[in-house]
Amino acid sequence: MASAGVHADLAKRRRAVLPDWLSLYYDEPIEVERGRGRHVWDAEGNRYLDFFGGILTTMTAHALPEVTAAVSEQAGRILHSSTLYLNKPMIELAERVAELSGIDDPRVFFTTSGTEANDTALLLATGYRASNQVLALRNSYHGRSFSAMAITGNQGWSPTSLSPVQTSYVHGSRRLGTPLSGLPDAEFTAACVADLEDVLGQLHGNVACLIAEPVQGVGGFSTPPDGLFARFKEVLDRHGILWISDEVQTGWGRTGEHFWGWQAHDERGAPDIVTFAKGIGNGLSVGGVIARGEIMNSLTANSISTFGGSPVTAAGAVANLDYLVEHDLQGNARRVGAVLREPLDAAVGRIPIVADVRGKGLMLGIELVRPGSTEPAPELAALVLEETRRNGLLVGKGGLSGNVLRIAPPLSVTEDEAREAARILLAALESAARS
Repeated sequence: MASAGVHADLAKRRRAVLPDWLSLYYDEPIEVERGRGRHVWDAEGNRYLDFFGGILTTMTAHALPEVTAAVSEQAGRILHSSTLYLNKPMIELAERVAELSGIDDPRVFFTTSGTEANDTALLLATGYRASNQVLALRNSYHGRSFSAMAITGNQGWSPTSLSPVQTSYVHGSRRLGTPLSGLPDAEFTAACVADLEDVLGQLHGNVACLIAEPVQGVGGFSTPPDGLFARFKEVLDRHGILWISDEVQTGWGRTGEHFWGWQAHDERGAPDIVTFAKGIGNGLSVGGVIARGEIMNSLTANSISTFGGSPVTAAGAVANLDYLVEHDLQGNARRVGAVLREPLDAAVGRIPIVADVRGKGLMLGIELVRPGSTEPAPELAALVLEETRRNGLLVGKGGLSGNVLRIAPPLSVTEDEAREAARILLAALESAARS
């Protein structure tokens, strides 16, 4: 086991060379040094159940042999060539993604991240529609680039009001703490559709697109009622407005019931554009955009991607995606997600700081408030994170006020691991409530 003090020394070195605004968990930060399956070990030898997966990125498992072998084999041949040359792993990955997309005449463009994928989707939509007007959801998050922050409806993650696009925000997911809190699903959906119509009535000329996460990630796994985006699409179609589904966190079966998050709304009415990243690479830097051919091919300028779809990342992603499909990890997300959620649901009303448990499959959020109120309690979320880490469990947090626990393990997680995680979580919640 490594000697104590490794983390403190590394934290000191980090402070000297990295930005102050770079987020870091825990009062005493840890280095995740290695992993296997659903477990990771830190640099001081402590073992944890990983129920955040590097921000929903370790999709199948840590150190998955099939991915490791594919990356090693490809790295032994060539690491890089760029999109100026034919690239067999990239083409194979694009074929698999296109087949699974649910989009008519799909074309696939690879990037290195979800941020870059959303940038590309905005480029396509605004160019295709000849408009810089964009609709986004309140409480949304779409990346850290200049244009992605311009469509992020969460002030904690959007540090500037400067913008290359004109963004209008509509209701669609977040309920607690809004005027729509407490509405039944049907009434909430009707109110959101009316809000969308009202916003459109105040904009000039054509609008390029609506971009939305089927389940909001950084926004604390806020989840709209099934069917809401189908109702939105009816309105959008009347105006010729494109729908971009940001599947960076919801894609690849994580919600359990569907392969893509948008399919919970209307499998017949697919988005015009889908963006993806995170899980497909299982930690490799790969993202991308799927769009109808007429939209993807509408760019009139030359373009390349130096690193997008590189031979190594594409080879690893193909192996990862094959493993996911062959082992029905979507079905596992549905089954084990239910096992994990049952004891958490029972905490609502029993543990006074737990206001809401939400999400789908292996994408669950727990919203924390101060007892006897609906006032967000980010300090309690921070306490729970510290307590779960001390007891061998890693989870995340998010939400507009940083008061929502985010739980998203690799999709191969077992029922026993889910029960162990729930036990640790509930004990931490009860401890935080007593504090």
